[in-house]
Amino acid sequence: MTGRTSLDVASWLAQQGYPVHPLAPQAKTPAPNCTECSRAEHAPQNCPCHAKGGWCHGFHAATTQPETIRNWWTAEPGFGIGVACGPAGLVVIDVDTHNSDIPDRQRLLSGIPIHEAVDLTGMSNGFDTLALLAAYRKRPNPANDTATLRVRTPSGGMHIWYRAPHNGPQFRSSSGSGTKASLAWQVDIRAANGYIVAPGTRTRAGQYQALPGARKPAPLPLWLVAELTRTGHSLHTPTEPPRPPAPTVRPQPARRPASDGQRVLDKMLDEVRACGTSPAGMAFTEKLNRAAFTAGGLAQAGHLDETECRDLLLAAATQARPHQNRRNTRIVDTGLRAGSARPIHPKERT
Repeated sequence: MTGRTSLDVASWLAQQGYPVHPLAPQAKTPAPNCTECSRAEHAPQNCPCHAKGGWCHGFHAATTQPETIRNWWTAEPGFGIGVACGPAGLVVIDVDTHNSDIPDRQRLLSGIPIHEAVDLTGMSNGFDTLALLAAYRKRPNPANDTATLRVRTPSGGMHIWYRAPHNGPQFRSSSGSGTKASLAWQVDIRAANGYIVAPGTRTRAGQYQALPGARKPAPLPLWLVAELTRTGHSLHTPTEPPRPPAPTVRPQPARRPASDGQRVLDKMLDEVRACGTSPAGMAFTEKLNRAAFTAGGLAQAGHLDETECRDLLLAAATQARPHQNRRNTRIVDTGLRAGSARPIHPKERT
């Protein structure tokens, strides 16, 4: 996007279906509200300025309308660009490099104790914790994912853009130092009710620059869907009985690639989610049980991780039948146990 104006970039993003809103010149914060809105006590979504083409309340004003975008950036060419992640269908991993003391090892990865044998020498920021999480799950490090849009921030961090799952769970934004939901220390999530700074935007600290590789977001990897669900980022997280603590991070033997198994499970999860279009007559129980049984067999054969499978199954079941979480949990756990008695290979389900 080098050499393009902010209006060019904002218009291009809107053409991709990503609602945009102005950021204050030379800053990464939304352009200020008008005087009336600053004084009024109304909900941002009810702001009267939006109908008049105003940009009040940040991402609540985000739009893809070409005329509105042209008016905004013509009036102030120095505006930066924010993208409303929720309406855009984006999940962005925001990797920070804050200068702060490293916390206790048990707080580096949300819900995953780190064994004392794991050497943490040199760990200092979100790049390290994201790499640790990927290594623990035996998955590629998203910071090195050239198949998706990655943006270097002025502070030396990184924004890793992904498309949210189609017909899948919706995710909330979070802070890497938050207490309600977090993925890893110094790793923030920008999703629903959040925005991300678009590449090309310049602040007093420097410019947000797209890194070599893809210029568009790729689908959110299946293992990250499972991790975000596990760590409480789903907007429809099921209410479950207490579960045993996650296993401690320690060296583990390598297992076979899971891509074929993931495709098999993903297809079955789509069938479960599709049951949400009707309250009855969709054979929901049968489809969920079959998906859980297959996932148990694939996990037993080493093609999938059982914890990830359980999280994905529960998220899909909750989306389809949100008012029967206890029953959904029972079906999933029963199916996984039954499936684990018979290892399954992906070619048996294709």
